[in-house]
Amino acid sequence: MNTIKLPFYSKLAFILIIIIATGYLAVIGQELIIPLMFSFLFAILLLPVANFFENKLKLSRSIAAVISVLLLIVFISLIGYILGSQLSDLTSEWPSLKTQLSQLIHNAQLWMAHAFRINIAKQTVYIHNATTNMVDSSGSILQKTVMSLSSMILFIVFIVIYTLLLLFYRRLLMRFVVALFTEKYMGLIYEILKNIKHIIRKYITGLFFEMTIITIVASLLFWLLGVDYVFLMGLFVGILNVIPYIGIFTALILNISITFATSDGTHTLYVAIAIVCIHLVDSNFLMPKIVGSQVKINPLIVIIGVIIGEMLWGISGMFLSIPYLAIAKVIFDRTQGLQPWGILLGEEEHTPKKVKRIIEKVKEKED
Repeated sequence: MNTIKLPFYSKLAFILIIIIATGYLAVIGQELIIPLMFSFLFAILLLPVANFFENKLKLSRSIAAVISVLLLIVFISLIGYILGSQLSDLTSEWPSLKTQLSQLIHNAQLWMAHAFRINIAKQTVYIHNATTNMVDSSGSILQKTVMSLSSMILFIVFIVIYTLLLLFYRRLLMRFVVALFTEKYMGLIYEILKNIKHIIRKYITGLFFEMTIITIVASLLFWLLGVDYVFLMGLFVGILNVIPYIGIFTALILNISITFATSDGTHTLYVAIAIVCIHLVDSNFLMPKIVGSQVKINPLIVIIGVIIGEMLWGISGMFLSIPYLAIAKVIFDRTQGLQPWGILLGEEEHTPKKVKRIIEKVKEKED
C-alpha cells in the first residue's frame, strides 16, 4: 500500500483542527469528562489494592472494588477529621479575634480621621450602609453557596461511582482498548498501559510527598516564629498549596487570621512573609523537581499545561493537566511519528533511543 506524504502546512492544519475540536468537546462535555478523568486516576491508584483483595484474599471483583473505594474514602475522611479536630480547638480563640478586630477597626478609623479629615461619625454611617447592603444581598449569596455545595457533593458522588465501576469493569475496558488495534500492536498497547499505570502512581505519590514536605517545613517555621496552632497552620499551607494559585492565597488569609487572633501584628507579618517564601520555593523548585520529575515532564510544559488546564476546566483542570500530560508523553514516546512531541514534553536526558541515534548522526555530519 502506498503511503501519502502530506506537506508540512497540511499536517499543521490537521493538528490545529484536532486541537480546536478536542478543546471544544472538552469544554461542552466537562460535566461528564472531569469526574470521569478524576475517577480514572483514582482507579489506577487503587488498582493494586483491588488486585490484592481479589487475588490474595479470593474476594469477588465487586467486593474488592467496593472495599478499595471505601478505604480511599476513609483515608480522605481521616484527613478531614484531623483538620476538624484542630479547628475545634481554635474556636476558643474567637472572642480574642473579635476583640482584636474591633481594636483594628477603631485604630483604622482614627487614622482615616487624622489623614483624610473624615470624622468617625461619617465613617460609622458608611460602614452601616455597606453592612445593610450586604445583608440585603445575603439571600442571593446564600443561594449560590447552597448550589455550589450541592454541585460539589454531586461531583464527589459521581467520582466515587465512576471509580467503583472502572475498577469493576477494568478487564472489559482493557479488552476493548486492545481490540481497537491489530494483533501486531498488542505488545505495544500492553506496554503503554503498563507505563501509564506506573507513571500515574508515581505522580500521586510525588504530590503526596510534596504536600508532606510543605506541611513539615511550614509547621517548623511557624514553631520557630513562636506562634500558636503551628500544626493546623502547617496543614493549611501543605494541603491548600496543592491547589494552584487559589490555594496559597486561601492558606495565607486563614493563617494570618489565626495568628492575628492569637498573637500580635509583628508575628502576623512574619507568618505572611514565611508563607510567601514557602510558596515561591515550592513553585520554583519543589513542584517542578518532585512532581514534575516523577512524571518526567520538563517544568516549562508543566506550567503551560497548568495554565491551559485552568483555561479549560478551572481548578479541576489544574489538577488534571500534569497526570494527563504524563499519559500523553508515554503514548508519544512509543508511537511512530509522535516521538518529537514526546521530546518536547520530556526532559533533555530522556530522549528516545531512536531519536538519539538520529541526533548523533547529524552531529557526526556537522563535525
